[in-house]
Amino acid sequence: MTAPTTHREVELKFRVHPLFTLPDLSPLASRVDEQPPINLVAVYHDTEALSLFRWQVTMRRREGGLDAGWHLKLPVSDTHEGVRDELHAPLSAGQVGQVPAELVDIIAPLIQDQTLSPVVELRTQRTPHIFYSAEGLALIELVDDTVQVLDNAGTIVSIFREIEVELQAHDSPIARNTMTAARDALLAAGALPGSASKAASALGPRASAPADVPDLPMPSPSGMAADAIRATIASHVRDLIFADVAVRRNLPDAVHQVRVSARRLRSVLRTFEPLLDREWSVQLSAELAWLADEMGLIRDSEVLEKRLLSHITLIPIEDGYVSGIAIKQALDRRIEVARQGALAAIRSDRHTYLVQDLIEASRAPQLLDGAYQACEDVLPELVAKTWRVLRKSSGALELSGPAHEWHAARIKAKRARYAVDCVAPIFGGKVAKFGKALAAVTEVLGDHQDAFVAQEFLRELAQQNSTDGRTGYALGLLHGVELEAEMDSRFEFVELWENARHAAQNSGLIST
Repeated sequence: MTAPTTHREVELKFRVHPLFTLPDLSPLASRVDEQPPINLVAVYHDTEALSLFRWQVTMRRREGGLDAGWHLKLPVSDTHEGVRDELHAPLSAGQVGQVPAELVDIIAPLIQDQTLSPVVELRTQRTPHIFYSAEGLALIELVDDTVQVLDNAGTIVSIFREIEVELQAHDSPIARNTMTAARDALLAAGALPGSASKAASALGPRASAPADVPDLPMPSPSGMAADAIRATIASHVRDLIFADVAVRRNLPDAVHQVRVSARRLRSVLRTFEPLLDREWSVQLSAELAWLADEMGLIRDSEVLEKRLLSHITLIPIEDGYVSGIAIKQALDRRIEVARQGALAAIRSDRHTYLVQDLIEASRAPQLLDGAYQACEDVLPELVAKTWRVLRKSSGALELSGPAHEWHAARIKAKRARYAVDCVAPIFGGKVAKFGKALAAVTEVLGDHQDAFVAQEFLRELAQQNSTDGRTGYALGLLHGVELEAEMDSRFEFVELWENARHAAQNSGLIST
């Protein structure tokens, strides 16, 4: 499969009536060029249940204009509305009704085994306007669209007019200011802001219904624990599914986010175990553990390589050079093998069934009667239990103790942190501060584990028959750097642990 090209789209949409007159926007730029009108024909594809639209994703095949082809538009997390990644494939990649395989693979977690087919056709007469700076830089593009909506029989069922303003120079503050000024002028002239795509608007309420995994609000302390469990599971399942999509796009940190979501979901199941059907939760947790393990080798190898190559600067240059070559060669091979394994895992039937089970879990987790009590009556004790386990483990740590005891404390710290994160939206600020204190503890224990793993890797690499004496010596120097880092983490933990203890006492969750 040929990888599609990607474009970051930042745009604003406005609905206007047919007789709307564009305000004079010429003062906003040094030059505004009105382009000749163009005709576009776009056929949008989705499942029968409009799964993609409900995920706020669009798939279309468009003829006409400079960017004719297949367009897959995906929401971008942690950004404002109107920002999406647009993936392109050429028209030749598939006729109408034949979505290119490389695009189907990317959205597979969103549609599962459902078939994609044409759902609506839009014919647009577009008049573009390009706004330029004094230096000739294209700042924004404003397009005035008159849109005809056709059903599958080719009958025009509605006509509407829409204006879009798209950022052209993404890194230019002037361009962003121009976009804001254009927005203000359009609103002042009576344009109405909109966010839904043309096709979603044409399809009506079904296209804006909740996604397969709903975005649920967290209850208040007096609300039911069952609602908290549903909302928490749904939130992490949504994160996992979109991280899965990101892995298929080979985006940075995507594998890590799949792993984090899987671990958080396992922690939710473990924390709320007394309120869940045990057989159901144990089986789901086991499958999540499998997924986290499949993602683990590539993530751990990437972290290890980045860590060691950065620490090379702490030893003499000539030693850093030879050790860097050996490290990069060994870990690059491991990363490539791990990447193939991770991609095979997320494209496997086992993963497909897991995602289906997770979607069902987000809708209807298998709850026991105890889950139908108030959050304030049952959740604090469940969180406190994870804290007590961590406190016991951390209290037994010694600065000179074995690394495996520190690693065990790290695992317990993560469980406690994830448990606190689950209930922080319910119980408020002091609980959130407790979660931040635990996050600091888990971070330093994570650094400790990374240093230990680095030492083990360096020792194994130095002992290989292919490693010459000079390289072995350089690897030994780097081993010393990692040993010192491990001990530094232990001393740092002692300081952070006191902060975590105070935050626990002040949180209101932990009884003294």
